[in-house]
Amino acid sequence: MGKEEHVDFVVFNGDLIHDKPELMPDVKKVYDTLNVPYYVARGNHDRVSPETWLQIWKQPEDFAFVSKEKHGIILLNCSNEAGKYLCANVEYAKLKLEEFKNLPQVFLFVHISQNTWTQHGVSCSELMDTIAEYPNVKATFHGHDHDVDGIMLYKKKPFLWSGHFGGNWGNPFPSYRVCEVSEDGKTVVTYLKTVKDGTVLNRHNL
Repeated sequence: MGKEEHVDFVVFNGDLIHDKPELMPDVKKVYDTLNVPYYVARGNHDRVSPETWLQIWKQPEDFAFVSKEKHGIILLNCSNEAGKYLCANVEYAKLKLEEFKNLPQVFLFVHISQNTWTQHGVSCSELMDTIAEYPNVKATFHGHDHDVDGIMLYKKKPFLWSGHFGGNWGNPFPSYRVCEVSEDGKTVVTYLKTVKDGTVLNRHNL
């Protein structure tokens, strides 16, 4: 696997388990071996209660923080214990986007696409329109659709997918996404890379 250097933090964008709640603590043990901070978004296969999620991850289902580089990071829940596909909490998103409106960049993570432009997306126009209202939102990152790994635009805002790095369906090349922000904050680039050796599959300026 390609080794990334100078990583500030990692986001696991949903489906940390596959419908087996008893495995969630074991997943956390593996993630805890990372030598960088990490954060988790909830996916439709993460079928645990909100209380169990909070107990294990010490992080609510909707969560936001400001990174040490002063970037706003927002993780939105889009499912429940039954695995239903849901629109994310637009009121929470509005609250945090407004709170972060003076930051140079904001990045959102939500497992399920909030638009029906993919086979397994949901129609959540209020959230999509809300995201589009904030100039400093640089990108929204999705998981869920294992056979999608590119970029789509909604009112000029980029929405990106990463395929998958686990599971047994979707793209034949497990992959992960890297996002780089230049030191002056003026350039933001994202790369899709193979898990096998870090080969760059595609690159997008945001």
